[in-house]
Amino acid sequence: QVQLVESGGGLVQAGGSLRLSCAASGNIFSINIMGWYRQAPGKQRELVAAIRRGGPTDYADSVKGRFTISRDNAKNAVYLQMNSLKPEDTAAYYCNAEGIRDYDGILRGDYWGQGTQVTVSS
Repeated sequence: QVQLVESGGGLVQAGGSLRLSCAASGNIFSINIMGWYRQAPGKQRELVAAIRRGGPTDYADSVKGRFTISRDNAKNAVYLQMNSLKPEDTAAYYCNAEGIRDYDGILRGDYWGQGTQVTVSS
């Protein structure tokens, strides 16, 4: 079984910063893509940023230049540094792990964390 646990959400004023962390645990040999998604009330879940095992990254246009995603493969962890936060960044942020291969060589499906709330006040 695989579990993803996020931390680091909270309340911050506009212009402030937060750092989200996510650690995956369980029968994990490698993870192909790790990413962060967010979902605001009444809106669909959207990709914020993703990072492949080798390092290439993707960002939503709305966060480019403000957010930075990174990962530690040895710890099966992914991080999201969020700077210059705006009220429109307010949402529940979810960690995602895609393409998990376990120690038996089996490729597992996607896994999600439970979410962490980020609230940016104006």
